[in-house]
Amino acid sequence: MSFAECILREDEKAVYKLRELYGSYGYMKYKVSKFEEYDLYAKNKNFLVSDNLLTFTDTNGKLMALKPDVTLSIIKNVVANEKATYKVCYDEKVYRTTSSGDGFREIMQTGLETIGNIDSFAQSEVVMLAMKSLKNISEDYILDISNMRFLEGLFENAGIDTDYVSDMLSLIGSKNIPAIKAFCAKLGLSDASTEKICKVASLYMPIKDALLVIAPLVEGKKMNAAYKELEEIYSVMCAYDLAEKLYVDFSIVNDMNYYDGIIFKGFINGIFDSVLSGGRYDRLMDKFGKNMQAIGFAVYLDRLERLSSEIKPYDVDDLLVYDTELGAEQIISAVEALKKEGNSVRAVSCPDKSLRYKKLVKLGKDGLESLEEND
Repeated sequence: MSFAECILREDEKAVYKLRELYGSYGYMKYKVSKFEEYDLYAKNKNFLVSDNLLTFTDTNGKLMALKPDVTLSIIKNVVANEKATYKVCYDEKVYRTTSSGDGFREIMQTGLETIGNIDSFAQSEVVMLAMKSLKNISEDYILDISNMRFLEGLFENAGIDTDYVSDMLSLIGSKNIPAIKAFCAKLGLSDASTEKICKVASLYMPIKDALLVIAPLVEGKKMNAAYKELEEIYSVMCAYDLAEKLYVDFSIVNDMNYYDGIIFKGFINGIFDSVLSGGRYDRLMDKFGKNMQAIGFAVYLDRLERLSSEIKPYDVDDLLVYDTELGAEQIISAVEALKKEGNSVRAVSCPDKSLRYKKLVKLGKDGLESLEEND
């Protein structure tokens, strides 16, 4: 076990692994301020994981907020250039309530953004890096993917008015098939449209199989374009040998005011919530008046604390109890001699009785004496 594995928490280990991963694919480190003007977040609360904000009044009288999100700050500050492609990554502290709702916390968040001119490979690369991010944390992972444009085309083909799209998305998000059927009946949709919507809402399977199932449902330009995006992503994931961990789940939905393409969530076995979330958010760029495309994701490192770590049988290998009449040089010599054996050593004159040790060693005038060993 390496030094880092011995002393770092799961979230701390992930930061270093992911920083190395993103850097190896040419993503540049991006640094943002700890706070922004409150309006930046207030106007885009539906884009945030949590709309609870920590605010304060600056010396100039402006209402400021400690950042609950990094993406909005990056978008605000990126120079508009639709011909260029920016690839940035970050590991920053954000301030928000946790999913358990137990007050505000300072949380380390890492992730990446690709902004500007995004072609099919650039989009697929982000999905690949999302999958590799999960794999760096645990081999037992799944990335679920959806496409908001596919759903948008499905709703338009069915004749669903835009006023009811949000309600339908909510029902699909909960996979509530009886409620979906009742809502379709209320809207006066045809049996064929209702059946399509229910089939899409209940679908959950590896992307290889899902593409075969949804192919007959594709109708119109939007659904066809969305289907081709999923095909391209599947092809790239096959090339990276990651496809078997990629599942299609159209119940992953987000606000269509911000997202307009693929979206995805990542899961690790042993953690109930998603630990990664991302997708295309071109419409958010439009809200900022920037004619650019954008896709990215964030890894929620606070949720990694729930991963069960191996419980060490001992707090220290060697507990060295020394006589207070001895000189510092004698104690140092004994400690270094034990450390040369590759052991961790705690040297004390009065040991903590609750400390778990592998070996108890006494240092007196006559030298080292082993008193106790625990297997």
